[in-house]
Amino acid sequence: MRCAVSIDLDGIACYYRIHGLGTPPAELAHAIHERAVPRAAALFAKHGIHVTWFCVGADLDRALGAPNGANADRLKTLAAAGDELGNHSYSHPYELARLPASEVAHEIGECDRVLKAVVGHVRGFRAPGYDVSPAMLDALARLGYRYDSSVFPSPPYYAAKGVVMAMLAAFRRPSGAVMTNPKLLAAPPQPYRPAMDAPWRRGQAPIVELPIATTPWLRVHAIGTSLLVAPAWLRKRLVEAMAGREFWNLELHGIDFADAELDGIPGELVERQPDLRIPIAEKLARLDELLHAVTARWKVQPLGDIAIDVQREL
Repeated sequence: MRCAVSIDLDGIACYYRIHGLGTPPAELAHAIHERAVPRAAALFAKHGIHVTWFCVGADLDRALGAPNGANADRLKTLAAAGDELGNHSYSHPYELARLPASEVAHEIGECDRVLKAVVGHVRGFRAPGYDVSPAMLDALARLGYRYDSSVFPSPPYYAAKGVVMAMLAAFRRPSGAVMTNPKLLAAPPQPYRPAMDAPWRRGQAPIVELPIATTPWLRVHAIGTSLLVAPAWLRKRLVEAMAGREFWNLELHGIDFADAELDGIPGELVERQPDLRIPIAEKLARLDELLHAVTARWKVQPLGDIAIDVQREL
């Protein structure tokens, strides 16, 4: 059985948008790259696994200043050691799937430009907010990408997200996130070749889709953030359930490796982001236990390597 571990490097500003909190403190602009990435890299090195880092292009664009260059150098070192860098758009607009095709192509293309300056080649993409559109697939195909890894066919996650967004709207603090196309909830839960005009169904696209992990039957989301906040018995059950899948696309976020106190994250965000209320030592212990269970049963590879195998099989 195969598993891919990927990390979406969404900045703190993304979470301020999700929770309708306005503009975050300027000093936290690069907190995920500067503080969370080294913690995550050390944990992955301990388990001897190579992962996929999905990068927001603006955070690595050397033309924007020194912190961006340091971010790029840090990830270039990880890529040289065997990790993969993936495209997560240039500025992380949650509404990307709803934008005109020209804007979609620009967001994906600009991030591709930045990443190719760091590592020379890019194989895959993940959309902000898990929303996918035909324009995205077209842009990826034109760039010669091997895979997309954005589809998240989890009705429980979709319902929970809808409740949170409705509550924020009721308090006149609308979320910056968007609800994904509900058709994506019926997408195949395991790797498939999508239709170019309907990413939620099988077709003949030149790229393959590697969906975010859901359990068999109930399609409960089995991703890092939910596993972190779940009680120990539920984490164990979710890992056992994923043994029923041939492929586990285990998605984490950079914020999973952040510590509210050590990293100076304001209480207004901590109040709304449950994983930030867990001290980093406890989070690392839970993630360490999770990765131990994963490496004992699954072969862990970057998503790009798995995409090559899937393209041969489909």
